[in-house]
Amino acid sequence: MSVEEAVPVTPRRRPAGDPVKALLHRHRALCERAVDPLEIAAGLEAHGLTDRTAARFRHRDVFSLAEELYARTPRGDAPPDPVGPARTLAPQALRRLGYALLPGALALGASAAGVAWAGPVAVAAVVAALVWPGRTAGGRFPGLAHLLAALTVGWAAYRHGADLAVGLAVAVLPGYLAAAGYAARARRRLAGSRALEEFAAGARPLFLGAVTLFTAAAAGAAALAGAPLAEAVPLAVLLFLTRLLLSHGARGGAHHRPVAAALALALVPAAAAAAVAAAGLLVLAVLALSRASAHAPVRDDRP
Repeated sequence: MSVEEAVPVTPRRRPAGDPVKALLHRHRALCERAVDPLEIAAGLEAHGLTDRTAARFRHRDVFSLAEELYARTPRGDAPPDPVGPARTLAPQALRRLGYALLPGALALGASAAGVAWAGPVAVAAVVAALVWPGRTAGGRFPGLAHLLAALTVGWAAYRHGADLAVGLAVAVLPGYLAAAGYAARARRRLAGSRALEEFAAGARPLFLGAVTLFTAAAAGAAALAGAPLAEAVPLAVLLFLTRLLLSHGARGGAHHRPVAAALALALVPAAAAAAVAAAGLLVLAVLALSRASAHAPVRDDRP
């Protein structure tokens, strides 16, 4: 027997595949478009990946996996212009603040002038303010939700008087400030988190705090306009939650149907209809806005 026959030949083990490379190929568009690893982490979560499933890709959490995907994504050699975004940030913020001021100013002005069309002006101003942030929801206008919002505000103004619509218009400004403050703090929380569960645990108190502050501001706006608090405040909260879900949690239309259902419920001619609709939408918003994918950066190419 020869030496070659005596020594068993061990087959060479094939190297294990690269699961991260396969994931990069699957989500190449997301990784190439992302401006930082946080955007990739939010996108992966939106596609169903969790910290537990990240272990299949040899990572402790989605954030760590996103960092590797970002590092392995080929990009252009030219660095981004650091002056451009900073130069346009202040004008954009001032313009949006002006948009938020317009509904209340128009409604209060028409009401103070005693014109007969003060109610329709206030209704139009409120609905326009709701449609405006909807442009950030993946570039799609959730038309059904906006139509139902217009019907809800118009029906409430018809039942309870034009003062209610004026109060809702005045509440647009604190609603904008509360939403902008919440979005900024949630983004900072996302930047400091290392796990999806950690971010969700910190995002829920931020969201509930924003809702509480806006509820108090909506009550003040209703009192200023002379609107009935029992009807104005629940409807204002319902529209505030609709705004947040359209601009954050409803990207791609995932939550358009529940939002539309809540607005349709508010059309029921019952005293507690708006309050029940707002409570149901609050539960949905707590779940949806606690996800990192709800706070991924959105390209804003508006003039």
